[in-house]
Amino acid sequence: MKPFSQHARETVAQHGEVALIEAIRRWLGPAAPPSPTGMGDDCAVLAPLRGRPLVTVDPVIYGEHFDDRTTPREAGTKLFRRNLSDIAAMGGEPVAAVVSIACDPSLRTAWLEGFYRGLAAESRRQGVPVVGGDLARLRGGLVATLTLIGRCHRTRAVTRHGARCGDWIYVTGDLGGSLEGKHCRFTPRLAEGEWLAGQRAVRAMMDVSDGLAKDLTSLQPPRSHALLEEAALPVSPAARRAARRSGRSAVAHALTDGEDYELAFAVARNTDLAAFETRWRRAFPRLRLSRIGHFAAVEKPIPVGYTTLQAHKGFEHLRREPARRR
Repeated sequence: MKPFSQHARETVAQHGEVALIEAIRRWLGPAAPPSPTGMGDDCAVLAPLRGRPLVTVDPVIYGEHFDDRTTPREAGTKLFRRNLSDIAAMGGEPVAAVVSIACDPSLRTAWLEGFYRGLAAESRRQGVPVVGGDLARLRGGLVATLTLIGRCHRTRAVTRHGARCGDWIYVTGDLGGSLEGKHCRFTPRLAEGEWLAGQRAVRAMMDVSDGLAKDLTSLQPPRSHALLEEAALPVSPAARRAARRSGRSAVAHALTDGEDYELAFAVARNTDLAAFETRWRRAFPRLRLSRIGHFAAVEKPIPVGYTTLQAHKGFEHLRREPARRR
C-alpha cells in the first residue's frame, strides 16, 4: 500500500496532532494502558523491574525497511519484532514499548491506522504494552521508531563478548532469502534466547539482522576468525531460489542477505555438544539448530569445504552502494 496520498481528505493533515493521538489510542485499544502507566502524560510510570533492565531501539524507514508492497500491518509488526529480537539476543524478557512516528502530512490516515493495529496485535501477542510515543512532521518521508524496555531475569545478560578461540558457532533456523517475505514475517527467538542464557556453555550471542557475514564478526575473539563449514550452513529454500535468479551462490545469499532475525551464538569448545544439542531438541523440537563452524586462530589454513567471513560482505547501513530494500 502506498503510504502517501495527494487527496487531503485521505491524509493525517485533516486531523492534526491532538485528534490523531486520540485515534491512535483507539487503534491500539487494550495494548495501550491509560496514564500514568501508559499514554497521556509526559512520561509513563513503570513498576520497578525485577532483574537487570535492558533497553533497545530500532526504526523502520519507508524505502529502506519496507516499501509499497508491504502492508501497513506488516510494517508495524516488523518494527515491534525487530526490537523483540534484540531483547531475545540478550536472553531477556520485553516489558514495555514506546513508539514515535515522523511523517509527511500527506501520510494516509488508513495507512497509519493499519500500522498501529499491527503494533497492537503484536503487543497483545507478546503481552508487552505500548506505554507512550510521539508524533512529528518529516517532510517527504516516513520513519517509525520503537524503543523497547526489557529485563534480564536470568543471572546474566548474554552479550556479544566472551567467545574464545576454539569455541563452536551455532545458529538457529534458516538463513538467507529474506526478501521473499521473511523480512516482515519472522519470529523473534525470545523463548530460545532465554533458554540459551541459562546454558553456562553459551559464551556470547547476538541476533542476525545484517547478514551473518557481518554480524558474526561481533562475536569473534581477538586474533581469530570464524571458520564456517559451507555444507553445515542452514541455507533457506528462499535463498536457493534467489541464487538461481542472481547467479550468486546460495551460501553467499545465506551469509549476506540479512534480516534473518535468528540467533547466532558461541558455545565453549570443551562442551559435550551431543548433550547440549539433545537438550535443545527437547526444549525446541520444531526449530532447527545448526553447528556451522568454530573460531580458529588466524594463522591456521582454511580447510577444503570451509569459508571465512572475509570472503563475504554483509549489509553496511552507511556504505555507498546500490540501494536495496531491506
